[in-house]
Amino acid sequence: MKRVVLFLATNLAIVLVLSVSMRLLGVEPYLNEQGLNLTSLLVFAAIMGFGGSLISLAVSKWMAKKSVGAQVITQPQTATEKWLLQTVERQAKAAGIKIPEVAIWDSPEVNAFATGMSKNSSLIAVSTGLLQKMTREEAEAVLGHEMAHVANGDMVTLALIQGVVNTFVLFLSRVIGHTVDRVVFKTERGNGPAFWVTVIIADLVLGILASIIVMWFSRRREFRADAGGARLAGRGAMIAALQRLSSLHPQPLPDKMAAFGISGGGGSGFKRLFMTHPPLEERIAALKASNER
Repeated sequence: MKRVVLFLATNLAIVLVLSVSMRLLGVEPYLNEQGLNLTSLLVFAAIMGFGGSLISLAVSKWMAKKSVGAQVITQPQTATEKWLLQTVERQAKAAGIKIPEVAIWDSPEVNAFATGMSKNSSLIAVSTGLLQKMTREEAEAVLGHEMAHVANGDMVTLALIQGVVNTFVLFLSRVIGHTVDRVVFKTERGNGPAFWVTVIIADLVLGILASIIVMWFSRRREFRADAGGARLAGRGAMIAALQRLSSLHPQPLPDKMAAFGISGGGGSGFKRLFMTHPPLEERIAALKASNER
């Protein structure tokens, strides 16, 4: 899912820049002559952690547009663009939110995403491939799925979860770094080289483990968005759209592309923990099961 990948990458970059900047400026409020002040460290980690995620959220629309070259539709030039704007407007009213910006980007891949600072300041974008390879009913269901992401406030929730995750990664990595520096390398004052080497390694390892939590949330919200798309466009259309996605990509996408598509990628075992999307067959089965209840 492009929005998740962009958000995580931007978040990581911003957190690293903030952390390095604080180090270069000599701002280390969590360190004193007696060692780590855990309260100060927690405050520092929270500022850095939530700062990174909230800044990422604030620039998410701009980043998304730039990453795919999406062009926002202001005045529709074709019948397809007019239908797209009308459909998004109708769904936004049904969902009770402000009409999102609507954009199209040129790509043969069947893809769509939604992002933005809040449910009333959002963007929904679709690829030309989606509009060409799906029926209007299927495309409407995909738009409903993305609208549900917006209406559910998924990007804001993701930012808050990422902020908490960042906070504990930054906090624990510095506790581990300080312990290694003082206990193993016997540094008595300040931070030695071992502290920063250990912190970098711990940041990477803990960050990977923490991403499992973010990916879990991403998978769960796909089921909720499918249900929302079914309410806005019809359950049959939502199931048909997912089945069309499955037929267009019978084989899993390469790992580096799996998180970018509407359907995500495949995986099993340990790899499943890092999937942004549940398998399409599980999503289809969930929609069919909810219809039977």
